[in-house]
Amino acid sequence: MPHCIIEYSDNIANSVSVSTLLETVFNGALTSDLFTEKDIKARALAYSDYYSGQDNLSFVHVTVKILSGRSTDQKSLLSHRILSNLEALSLSSVSLTVEVCDIDRECYAKTLK
Repeated sequence: MPHCIIEYSDNIANSVSVSTLLETVFNGALTSDLFTEKDIKARALAYSDYYSGQDNLSFVHVTVKILSGRSTDQKSLLSHRILSNLEALSLSSVSLTVEVCDIDRECYAKTLK
């Protein structure tokens, strides 16, 4: 945990590589000091079809799914660390957003094989 899901407009890839996006979000989660490196997972999904309502503004939206039990301050720190890392990419004409979502600890199932 956490699962960092990066959704982005496909034209972002003209300015930054997907691997850089993944690394940027991963490092933001790591610098929050809430997780160990081996527990952080990141994946990315590009969208070619989207409408932003504002001159078709490009976007990067990160959903961070974590097990329930963290404080609001911890979740805020996490989202701001990731957002700060994304801002450092100096992308232009882009909306950057980060959302932290709790996963119900009692309902989460996992296995490693």
